[in-house]
Amino acid sequence: MPVRPTAALPTALALTLAAAATLTACGGGSGSDPDTVKVSFKQSTDNSIKVMDTYLADIKEQFEKANPGKKVELVPIKAPDAEYYTKLQQMLRSPKTAPDLVYEDTFLINSDITSGYLKPLDPYLAKWKDWERFIDTAKAAARGEDGKTYGVPDGTDTRGLWFSKDVFAKAGLPADWQPRTWDEVLEAARIIKEKVPDVIPLNVYTGKPVGEAATMQTFEMLLYGTGDATSDPLYDKGGKKWITSGKGFEDSLAFVETVYREKLGPEVSDALDPNVGTRVRGEWLPQGRLGIALDGSWLPQDWLEGSGHEWPEWSKELGLAAMPTQNGQAPGRVSMSGGWTWAVPAKAGNPDLAFEFIKTMQTKANAQKWYVANSGIAVREDVANDPAYAEAQPGISFFTGLVEHTHYRPAYPAYPKVSTAIQEAMEGVTTGDMSVEEAARGYDDALRDATDNQVVER
Repeated sequence: MPVRPTAALPTALALTLAAAATLTACGGGSGSDPDTVKVSFKQSTDNSIKVMDTYLADIKEQFEKANPGKKVELVPIKAPDAEYYTKLQQMLRSPKTAPDLVYEDTFLINSDITSGYLKPLDPYLAKWKDWERFIDTAKAAARGEDGKTYGVPDGTDTRGLWFSKDVFAKAGLPADWQPRTWDEVLEAARIIKEKVPDVIPLNVYTGKPVGEAATMQTFEMLLYGTGDATSDPLYDKGGKKWITSGKGFEDSLAFVETVYREKLGPEVSDALDPNVGTRVRGEWLPQGRLGIALDGSWLPQDWLEGSGHEWPEWSKELGLAAMPTQNGQAPGRVSMSGGWTWAVPAKAGNPDLAFEFIKTMQTKANAQKWYVANSGIAVREDVANDPAYAEAQPGISFFTGLVEHTHYRPAYPAYPKVSTAIQEAMEGVTTGDMSVEEAARGYDDALRDATDNQVVER
């Protein structure tokens, strides 16, 4: 069954076609100039955030200096995550619009491999000595079901609870808060709502507009903290089948429902804004308007010098806590990890040049520079073991410590459709249009459709 593009906003396809037309009008795809490598990447929707732009501009300069006569053309795509995935897939379909190098989220890579959009990199990797430095879990995230590798990871991430020490002080909550159960997270939010009514108590991403942020940063952070931590609640690897909703699934939906029913989260209209993540990082946390945020390790990249949202005091004003398992069962904490890779499109005109650009990006020095700038977690062992990396930024040690208890999404070809089905269930309970039971049944129906009924019934 062909894999359709990740579901996104209703306007995504129109924007995608416009982007493709623009690229075609600019003089063809990546193969139009054998001496120019076209590099496409996700540009922040916040105009003041230039972390990726600045990093790539530096790599471009290095590359062009080391390779006289060769040029790098940076092709930014400014869009929220869900729209970015759709636009990128549209570009990859034709040699007229395909860049030479693309920034791929690990959750989508198997879907794009199955669609024939990406080129296997094994012949290049076999000759690249630095590939031995990458940790195995990171390598696995870019590996297809055929055993071939289709991307080079540029870091990973973990997730936890960020909280405002000022809001907590006003609410009478401890500055060293470390909740042991979901109920303790919700109780803290209820206390904030009562004692500090002018702030948002708790933000958890939800619904289709924010895409994978809802699935991974909220729902899976909950779901993987239910039941037995040794088993995957979404996918049965032995049977190669997806798992229908059960008690843990419904309990996770109930948590989201509680947040929005009790008005512990943002207004629903704000929660379903595709740019809500930009507001969390750029407004709500720095301005002390949010008590607790279930979010990722990368947030500080928006607050570094030159970001436009400089907030050097963040490490003194924010606390960090691990997300607990549902009832405090072992191991007591949970995290999800993903990350992004650099991949070469199957229809790229200059794949050899593209891999040379990857090699420039992924020297030890350049990789370390990126991990620090992007508030990422190292996937190169030589960087992870470097004291300069561990001490480069507050929070790195905390989030690196969560790797021990982290989980990875079952990023098989059907995953984008499964993720969309989860988002739809979350949106239903967020708006109150569905009960938890109705949303779970809707998910099961969508799951069966997405997987040709290859499911394990709970």
